[in-house]
Amino acid sequence: MTAAEKISIKEYNYHLPEGKIALYPLKNRDNSKLLIYKGENIKQDVFSSLSNYLPEKSLLVFNNTKVINARIRFQKKSGSSIEIFCLEPAEEIAEYSTVMNQKRSAKWKCFIGGAAKWKEPFLEKELFIDKEKIILKVTLEEKLSDAYIVEFTWSPATYSFAEILESAGDIPLPPYIKRSTELDDLDRYQTIYAMHDGSVAAPTAGLHFTDKIFETLLKKHIQRANITLHVGAGTFKPVKAAQMRDHEMHTEWIDVTLATIQQLIDTDGLIVAIGTTSLRTIETLYWLGVKAILHPESEKLILCQWDVYSKELNDHSFSKKIALEALINWLAQRKLDRIFTQTQLLITPGYSFKIGKALVTNFHQPQSTLLLLVAAAIGEKWKEIYDYALENDFRFLSYGDGSLIFMAES
Repeated sequence: MTAAEKISIKEYNYHLPEGKIALYPLKNRDNSKLLIYKGENIKQDVFSSLSNYLPEKSLLVFNNTKVINARIRFQKKSGSSIEIFCLEPAEEIAEYSTVMNQKRSAKWKCFIGGAAKWKEPFLEKELFIDKEKIILKVTLEEKLSDAYIVEFTWSPATYSFAEILESAGDIPLPPYIKRSTELDDLDRYQTIYAMHDGSVAAPTAGLHFTDKIFETLLKKHIQRANITLHVGAGTFKPVKAAQMRDHEMHTEWIDVTLATIQQLIDTDGLIVAIGTTSLRTIETLYWLGVKAILHPESEKLILCQWDVYSKELNDHSFSKKIALEALINWLAQRKLDRIFTQTQLLITPGYSFKIGKALVTNFHQPQSTLLLLVAAAIGEKWKEIYDYALENDFRFLSYGDGSLIFMAES
């Protein structure tokens, strides 16, 4: 058993009062507080001053996924309601855009609120797109251990599934934001650079960014790179196991272009991940490159939960450049211009970061895999940072304030 598997989640706990959880976002995105941790020193500022703390020619990596209206409520004739929460496509996919552009029908893995009340062959909902009436039906196909497979069908079938969700669903606010969705959430629970439909939770570190911030970054010759990781509901999954070996890390889809991988190779500056999803993605790219070196004949590269702690991968010490060039070569041999695959990367204390050297992130739930990732970046100092944030009235979780964390070797 590896050291990572032996980790007890109880060691990554702290008291988070309800009043510290931000239920609403600030009106101006970049007015959020910013905690800066570097060289064991802690200070605070406002997020609009982010560029002041980054060296010139840094490369910032953004997750440009877009949150979909994943919650759909169906009203039964009895008056009770059933909520379908779309998690991810249920069928084998080659890319997310194909799934979102499907017409007539779509099969998805979903949570179902009030499943015990669902006795009918199907549920039905009436909606309108461009004043045209659409009948949306959902059929329960299969019960899984932790979710359900459902099939959506709609008529007329001229609209895409993305358009159906846009009209029928609600933005899926996290469970700790204990209020109903409001109109402002449609804009504020989405980054200003969101492009690709697929997430059921926002990459929240990015919610602080504005055009004004991007202008200040550009003046310092700070570059941007885009990756896509479609955030799943598993990001909120609490760790209930006593040791991490008994916790199953959620799997998420990543989509990264060859051009972005080349950017990561070419940069000589500090690579800063904007959010834990961006950090997990660029670290995944490194390990996929290692797999491409060790198994160049593999037709599929994926990263499972404990892969990076295995002897096979850890027996080697490839540079960022060598690993990423191997990944590019693997893609070129298959005439691919992007890597689209799944990652289950669990980053725990003891993990050695290969690409990311700094992290912009919000403040996370106690006993969560996100907090483990922060602890992996800065060790036991995470406790001091969180104590400071609590004592200085920082706002926590998705709609809360942010931090800029420099890892020890940076």
